[in-house]
Formats: sequence, C-alpha cells, structure tokens
Amino acid sequence: MALILGIESSCDETSVAIVENGKDIIAEKTASQVRIHAPYGGVVPEIASRHHLENISVLMQMLMDDSKVTPRSISAVAVTYGPGLAGPLLVGVSYAKALAYSWKVPLIAVNHMLGHLNAVFLFDETISLPCVVLMVSGAHTEIVYMRSLDSYKILGKSTDDAAGESFDKVARMLGLAYPGGPEIEKIAKFGKPRYRFPKPRTTRKYDFSFSGLKTHVKYFLEKNPNIKKEDVASSFQETVAELLVERAVEAAEEYSVSDVVVAGGVAANTVLREKAYNLFEKKGIKFHFPPLKYCTDNAVMVAAAGWQNYKSGRFADLSLNVVPNLEV
Repeated sequence: MALILGIESSCDETSVAIVENGKDIIAEKTASQVRIHAPYGGVVPEIASRHHLENISVLMQMLMDDSKVTPRSISAVAVTYGPGLAGPLLVGVSYAKALAYSWKVPLIAVNHMLGHLNAVFLFDETISLPCVVLMVSGAHTEIVYMRSLDSYKILGKSTDDAAGESFDKVARMLGLAYPGGPEIEKIAKFGKPRYRFPKPRTTRKYDFSFSGLKTHVKYFLEKNPNIKKEDVASSFQETVAELLVERAVEAAEEYSVSDVVVAGGVAANTVLREKAYNLFEKKGIKFHFPPLKYCTDNAVMVAAAGWQNYKSGRFADLSLNVVPNLEV
C-alpha cells in the first residue's frame, strides 16, 4: 500500500489530498479563490500567492485530522511544479519540500497538465491505449497522442489564446463575470447558436488558434450593439466546442485509436460533452471525461499522477524549482 499526499497550488485553488495506490481517495480538501479574483476579471498572482500561504497549512491540518492518517503512513509527497503562476507554484513546492524533508519521504514533481489527465484515468478504467488526449484549460489547449501512461507525443497546441482564455475574454466582452466559461455556459442556455463564427485553421494540422475567433466576436458585437448576448454566447460556445471535437476526431482517425480523453477545466462544458458523446454512434470514437468535480484544479489528480512516478521510482530532490511554462 502506498499513500501519496498531493499538493496543488498552480493558480487559484489551494488543494491537498491523500490517494492510495493511485486510485482510492482517502481524503481531500480544497479552498477556491474564485470569488476573491472575480472583481479583477482574472487571477491576480500576488493575491493568489498570499491566499495560498494562508490556506495551505489550515487545509493540511484538516486533511490529516479527517483522514486519521499519520505522517509516518505517507509514502511520498507529490506537488505540482508547473505549468502555472510562479508565485502560487512556489507556495506549494516550498511546502511540499518541507513536508518531504521533515517526514523523510520522497518528493515527486508533477506536471499540472498530466495531473488533469490522470484525473480521467482515476475514475474510468475503460480507456484503451493508445489514445488521443485533448487537454483544454484556461492556459492550455493541446492534442496529444498517448502511447502509454509514460509515453506522449504532442500533435498540436494553441498558437495564441487557449480555449479557456478565449471564454474569459469573450465573457468580458459580454459583460459577464469571471471565470468566463461557466458564465457563458449559463446564459447560453437562454440563447440559440444563430451565428456562424469562423473556425480558424492553422499551418500545422492539429494546432489551434482562438485569437482570431475572439477578435471576430469583438467586431461582431461592435457592429451589432443591440444583439441578444445570450445568442452570441451560445454561438461562440458552439463554435469552440465544434472546433475542439472536430480536431480531436481528426487525430483519432489518423492515429487509428478508438478513445479520446478530454482533460482540463473546459472539459466541464456541457456542450463540449454533448458533441463528443454524440460522435460515438457516428464515428465509433469514445470520449472520456473526468467527473465535473475533478475538471478544475485539485490535489487528487496530483496524487494520482504522483503514484505513476512513485511506482517507477522517479523522484525529485529538494532543489526542485517551479517551471511556470512547463510543457507536457
């Protein structure tokens, strides 16, 4: 039995969790800062760092009390070291190094995006490998060919804005609150996708570009100031969902795989899920999503990813530093 303590602090969620053998969740605690950053229309790194500092020790004490797990029972400490915001990452990594040192257990460095990926595998044992992975979050949009849990090849990524970032920016254009994804989805339910927005193509087949789409929406709103914003939100959401699913299916067909794993915060979008699930009957390609609760940043996914490293003996030393621009 291996109990992995996971720590996540890459953006605006402070999260700690204990997971046994990469699949059984013993306990988890998360503190979100969404309301704190909402007035600013996005995450303010300095404010986020301060709240991580305030929250992490309190959450850790609650976790250990609720789980009844003692430090002597912990097998390793896994922590997100990138990608993310430098200040928030430093809080988590520094705290993890202190725990690993004082508890005399290995330290495991976890790539945040691979953590999101492991959140899907944690709850779904039907995924066949190799598969195609569609990673969609506020900062990243990538298509990855996954040969095994330890072997990846990036097929394409966003050349400008990420999908989640474009949701935030369009939401601001519509006068909606932060974070933009849930707000657009909320009002889109009262509108219809009446407008056909462009799906920008890129030089590389599997790359994405959302900046042009965002700019098109901006000019569209300027030319039509009295338009129903619910219809604009619905049309924009429809376009992004179609683009993501179409590109993932292209990759799945080219690489002859039957499974597509969708990970990251945008994986919570209902329209994206509906379009993906509807393709199973038409194309025979099965899409896998994490439970809604685990689409956003959480330490359960970090602990689950840490288990993979633990099995292989891939440990970090106490000189570990953060890598804000870390890639898969």
